[in-house]
Amino acid sequence: MEIISNNTRKILQNKKKIEQTLGIKLNIKGRKIEAEGEKLGEFIVAQVFEAVDAGFSVRIALLLSNPEYLLEKIYIKNLTKRKNLALVRARLIGKHGETRELLEELSNCFIKIHDNCVYIIGRAEDIKKAQNAVTKIIYGSKQSSVYAYLEKQRKIIREDDLGLKIK
Repeated sequence: MEIISNNTRKILQNKKKIEQTLGIKLNIKGRKIEAEGEKLGEFIVAQVFEAVDAGFSVRIALLLSNPEYLLEKIYIKNLTKRKNLALVRARLIGKHGETRELLEELSNCFIKIHDNCVYIIGRAEDIKKAQNAVTKIIYGSKQSSVYAYLEKQRKIIREDDLGLKIK
C-alpha cells in the first residue's frame, strides 16, 4: 500500500513507534510512504497518516489503532452556503483556540481544523456529540449554546451511570 503524506517528517521521527503499534513495516521515500503488513493494519495506517497530515500528533493519531477510536471528517463547505469559509473556521477555532479547546474538553474528543475540514478523533459515542456541536457552530449557533448542549450531554451520561462502577 502506498500513501502520499505532507508530513513525512513527523512520521520519520516516530517510525519505530508506528511500526510497533500497528505491526507493519514502513518504507519512506520523499513524500511517498509504503506500508507493508496486515490488511487491517494498512487501513489503520491510512487513517493514522491522514490524522497526522491534519495536524494531530503521532501519539493521538495512534489512538486509531484501538478499535474504540474513530476518525471523523466534517467538510465545512458541505454544511454552509457562506462564501467566507475563513469566518466559519474562525468561529470553530475561537479567540486563541479557546472554542476548539473547550469543544475538545466537553466532548472528550481531539479536534483539528485543517483547510476546510474538521477532523475529530474519539470514541464513537463521544464523536457523535462533537459532530453535533461542530455542525451547530458551522450552521451559526452561538458558541455558548453549543457549550450548554455539550454540558447537558455530559449530565445525561452521568445520570445514566447507575453507580455500578467497580472502585
